[in-house]
Amino acid sequence: MSVQSALPFLKPLHSHRVPISPGRQRRHTLPASEFRSLNTEDAISVFEIEREAFISVSGECPLHLDEVRHFLTLCPELSLGWFEQGRLVAFIIGSLWDQDRLTPDALTLHKRHGTTVHIHVLAVHRTFRQQGKGSILLWRYLQYLRCLPYVRRAMLMCEDFLVPFYQKSGFKVQGPSEIIVGQLSFIDLYYPVQGHAFMRRNSGC
Repeated sequence: MSVQSALPFLKPLHSHRVPISPGRQRRHTLPASEFRSLNTEDAISVFEIEREAFISVSGECPLHLDEVRHFLTLCPELSLGWFEQGRLVAFIIGSLWDQDRLTPDALTLHKRHGTTVHIHVLAVHRTFRQQGKGSILLWRYLQYLRCLPYVRRAMLMCEDFLVPFYQKSGFKVQGPSEIIVGQLSFIDLYYPVQGHAFMRRNSGC
């Protein structure tokens, strides 16, 4: 976020202009790497990455475009995007949930007074995979959740082959999910957001 100065414009005492050579002009460049919450303007980029990542593997998308927009409207603060040179390369979208296990309603609802973050999707652009970006983004997201006073844990569901990936990040297996999408079955996992009060006092949250 950039903050413009509130100071009034002061006219110089002398109106002589000093020419600036092209080589000395200030260049406006995008940050090499940036993490920020997503908004509805990012929805199409999000969906394009998600569609390629999931349909090519399972034939299903966790969130369709209208659902992406839905959650980025209701709870953008529970999303996180990784941008390089202004281009979205990886993202997470979450919402709040208020039960001990995920149910089919969790796929579409945002429970404003919930204390559990349901991670709907984590995806990395195809040209940036196999670089550890998914693990880095997930780690940053979980650290960010520690700064939210109302969050007690995170939950997600995934296919069997992804369970080890999430376990490496500290997720624990709850068991088979009651949610079935088409022919796909899932495993529920959770991450206890422990020590959140201590973390906020000592991390500048």
